[in-house]
This record gives sequence, C-alpha cells and structure tokens, in this order.
Amino acid sequence: MVQSIAGKGRNSVHSPVTAKPVVAGATGAYKVDISRGERIGRVSSEWFSRPDDERYLSLGSLYESVHARAERATARTVETRSLRIEASRDNAERMSLIAPGRDEPIAPTHWSFGQMCSLVGAPAGYLRQLPAPLAGINMQHGLLSHRAELVKTLEAEDGRIELRAVTGPDYGRIWDHELVAAVMRIAGDGVGDTRWKVPGLLDWSSMTHNPYVEVTKDTTTLYASDRDVFLFLVDDTNPIEAGRLPNGEPDLYFRGFYCWNSEVGSKTLGIASFYLRAVCMNRNIWGAEGFEEISIRHSKFAAHRFAHQAAPALERFATSSPAPFVAGIRGAREAIVAHKDEERESFLRKRGFSKPETDKIIATVREEEGRPPESIFDFVQGITAFARTKPHQDARLDLEGRAARLLASVG
Repeated sequence: MVQSIAGKGRNSVHSPVTAKPVVAGATGAYKVDISRGERIGRVSSEWFSRPDDERYLSLGSLYESVHARAERATARTVETRSLRIEASRDNAERMSLIAPGRDEPIAPTHWSFGQMCSLVGAPAGYLRQLPAPLAGINMQHGLLSHRAELVKTLEAEDGRIELRAVTGPDYGRIWDHELVAAVMRIAGDGVGDTRWKVPGLLDWSSMTHNPYVEVTKDTTTLYASDRDVFLFLVDDTNPIEAGRLPNGEPDLYFRGFYCWNSEVGSKTLGIASFYLRAVCMNRNIWGAEGFEEISIRHSKFAAHRFAHQAAPALERFATSSPAPFVAGIRGAREAIVAHKDEERESFLRKRGFSKPETDKIIATVREEEGRPPESIFDFVQGITAFARTKPHQDARLDLEGRAARLLASVG
C-alpha cells in the first residue's frame, strides 16, 4: 500500500471545561436567550476534529508556525513530463518524486499524492492500495500523457524534501500566514489584548455567557494543520442590546467571525461574520443573526482579491458600528404584520410555506414566546426554531435562508 503522509497527531479527548477568569476577579457574565436565532455548528466541527498539535493558544504562536513553514517552502512551475516517479522494490510502501533542479527525492504527502492523482485522472483510492512500484508506473504514465503539460509544485524542506501541493499552473496561492496577519491587525494576539478574542463559555445552569475564560487547548478556537488554518474570534466583552425579551430583560448579542484558508488547495479562503448570543463548551454558536459569508477561490487573481476584498471586509466588520444591526432587529420587532390567526397563516403561506410548515411555525412561537407571532421578528424566530428541528442540512439551510431574507426585508 502506498504510504504518503506523516502522522496527523493524536485525537485529543476533551474533558469538561471549567470557566476560569483571564484576570483574577474579572466578572461580566451576562444572561442570554439562545432559543432565538440560528445555531451554527461549523466551529464545533473544527473543535471536535482537531488534535492537540493543531491547536494554538494565541494568534502570535499560530502566525509563527504557519509563517515558518512558508519560509521553508518553494513554489515552482514545471513540465509534467520532466517529473520522474521513483519507487523501490525493497520498500513497497514508499514512493518519491524526482523534479528538475533537485537532486534529492521529494516525498509526497497524503494530500499532494491525491492532488497528483486528480491532475492525471487516476483514482487515488485505488493507487494507494497498490505496492509503490506498481502505483509509480501508473502515475508516471499519467504524468507523461498529461495534456495540461505544466503544474505548480509547493516543496518544503524540514528534515526532508516534502511535496506539500501540486496544482494547476494558474493556481493563485494565498498563504495561510497572510490570513493570520490580516486577523492580527484587528485582534492582536487574540487573547484579550484587544476587544477581539477567543470566545468565553455559556453556563447552561444559569444561561449566562462568561467572556472571561482561560485560553487552553480545550477552549482555543485557533487551529492549523499541514493543509489549512481556521480561526474564530468574538467581541464578547461588549454585548449589544437589541430589544427586550418577553420577560422584559435585554436581548443581548455580541459580534463574531470565523475565517479559513488552505495554501495547498484543500479549500477556498473564506470569512463569515455574524451576531450571536453565546458560545458553548464544544464551540457551538447559539442565537446567531445577520450571518454573512464571502469566499475566494484560489484562481489566478486570488491574492489581489484577498488584498482588495476579503481583508478590507474583515476590517470593516471589526471596526463598524452595530447600529444598523440593532436598528434592523428593533425594526423587525416593531413591524407588526398579523393580529389574527388567519392573518398569521396568510403571511406565511404567501411566502411559500406549506400548510403543515405554517402550523408548526406558529405553534413554535406560541410555545416559546407564550403568545402567537405578530411581528416580523416573531416570524423570523419561529422559522429559525422550526429549522432546528430538521434533520437534513439542506432543508435546515433553506429555512434559515428564508428567515434571513425576511429579516432583511425590514426597513
């Protein structure tokens, strides 16, 4: 079987997290209502899947790591017919690449081996099951007959020469450290030295969000592997009041964003921004509103688009006033659109909801609010709560998108 990846690290076992103040005596936990808005599980998925060696305790340490590996890397454009595959009968599990301009063999990673297979139209899963010499013969044939003729390689020196990526010649690389540096310009080290920081924790017993939590391997939301980076930061020491809850208490939100990138081509670059009410121990985002996302494919002009679109968009969100968001929420609360049951049903049916969906949405609001929906905000909350009951992601995202468009229609 072809072996082409270094160990990814052990899967960490996550024990219950205890909230610890960053500064002795620091307080500031505030009550939240997470029954409203959307639940976003993207960060939680990252949190569950990352081993300890992919978790960082500050943006500074994350930047040093991904910048150092970029410094060790060399990107080149080469002809596919000049690449030679080597494999020894003495080691049926090892295959290497000989490239022009290098005397040493280059060891493909699991990821770059898959990219090579994709470029030449070979089934990666099948070749990985073959002895390296036999897989090498197939790969060599594919490279010699590759119609595109040119590929871009990313090679790194770290004790051995490693092939980190193989892409098309027009691949527009955005380095992982460039994204981290853009975040550091607004968030410093990400541990409370600016208003943007690793999030605190929701206390389920009191339904309060405590922003003052020690950053550990269990609580961090700063991640990097050999093929990507992912960061999640919030401004949770500055909650925003946007109306009142049914019991008269303030409905509090804070701002957050997450972003991701892969300099080796495993995913696009992307930034998602939103307002949220809490983050729990396993990093689920609760009570989210106003979700917006931009992504940039690593095409020829990707670096230009990052510099002129993504990075400025991140800075605008980080420094902008929440006033438009607050005004939108308050406007939705004040926009009364139904007083009677027939008006409620008509309001939803005219917007494409079926009779069963309409009944469930209205019943959900009655149950959670203790009264039937009247305002646009009521209907939005009912739709998003109904969406959370859907087991299939496509159906859930469709409902959440319809709720978001309804909220955006105010004003």
